[in-house]
Amino acid sequence: MSPVQQNSRTRAPAALDERPFSLQERSATPDSSARAVAAPVPRISARVRALSGEGAFEVVARARALAAAGRDVAVLAIGEPDSPTPSHVVEAGLRALRDGATRYAAPEGIAPLRDAIAGELRARGIDACAEQVIVTPGAKAMLFYAALALIEPGDDVLVPDPGFPIYPSIVRHAGGTPVPYTLRARDFALDADRIAERITPRTRVLILNAPHNPSGGCASRAELERVAELAQRHDLLVVTDEIYGDLVYDDARRAPSIAALPGMGTRTVVVDGFSKSFAMTGWRLGYGLLPAWLVERVVTLAVNAQSCVAPFVQHAGVAALTGARNALDAMRQALRVRRDALAAGLARVPGVSCVTPMGALYAFPDVRALLGGACANSSALAARLLEEHNVAVLPGSAFGAAGEGHLRITFAASSHDIARGVAAIAALASVLRDNQEES
Repeated sequence: MSPVQQNSRTRAPAALDERPFSLQERSATPDSSARAVAAPVPRISARVRALSGEGAFEVVARARALAAAGRDVAVLAIGEPDSPTPSHVVEAGLRALRDGATRYAAPEGIAPLRDAIAGELRARGIDACAEQVIVTPGAKAMLFYAALALIEPGDDVLVPDPGFPIYPSIVRHAGGTPVPYTLRARDFALDADRIAERITPRTRVLILNAPHNPSGGCASRAELERVAELAQRHDLLVVTDEIYGDLVYDDARRAPSIAALPGMGTRTVVVDGFSKSFAMTGWRLGYGLLPAWLVERVVTLAVNAQSCVAPFVQHAGVAALTGARNALDAMRQALRVRRDALAAGLARVPGVSCVTPMGALYAFPDVRALLGGACANSSALAARLLEEHNVAVLPGSAFGAAGEGHLRITFAASSHDIARGVAAIAALASVLRDNQEES
């Protein structure tokens, strides 16, 4: 008879009032022979260690802590429209809740929303059908799914630098190597030549973002055509993040998409969402348009990761796409006014130069002339603006090596806070220039 069998046969039955007790209780029992169990050695997987955070949330957390301590902080660090979600969108979500849209939905999204998204994409000139649309809890989730579905360990993936820090993070998580490409120097526009010089036989995926975070740079149709030719010649898959596509400030109503170009539909994942255009950041609603050959596998990822997106949120998304766009038009006009004020104010600060952004929600001024000494880099400059002047902005270095020497400042904030931000930068710039002259 084995010791296990013997123990199971000879052990006395538990008393009815016997209860489990903790390790601490057991150890404290004088007659107990139980030995203390050592704490587990922390072991975090390499794939999770490969992930990095997003500086905006860290800076905003610090700004909120200062505000909780009684300081009046102007937060110009996060890309969140200060407009409310349009009322008809809110009402659609509430109505769906009252009507019982609180149960599981299909992992790929409810049919009315997928139909509305496909129609929206077709209006942009993209060949889209509802069966190729997958709804996700925010655009970030679709970026993650695309990376996991397309990238093999050892693949090189081209990412913009400066660029959204989540791109290299998810590439590393998927086992790939992020390879940075820079943008056109004078206006941060997409430059096909910069992409071409980074392509090697190991290059598998190209990530695009236009309008661009953090600079507000855009991409012309002509430049996208050159990039599309590169993608087809080198058999690259393309992930195009178009979350800021509605936020352009010239005569166009919408930024062009590489997915609308001939031959690109079968090799492009379009990522978009509702956070920026419809001021729905907290609703967490995004989507992707995928090539037909990729849909089933990404639906499986969605099943494993999210089950579904809350159906009442999806009904709100239907209302956003099918209802009036007056709120979007008004928000875009307000953002244009604030953009112009921010760019003009920064241009008047000695030592600061700023390209007027063509899209998105950010200015990306060059502050290299202010750096040196006690303020050696953009992180130090941003920290002093927050701690000494109660203005929260992001250092350009949070967006890659090519972002060093810049600040990212959102104009999706009140005109009052934008004016405070410019005044703070001017005041700190004056101090830094005086210090440089003294040294």
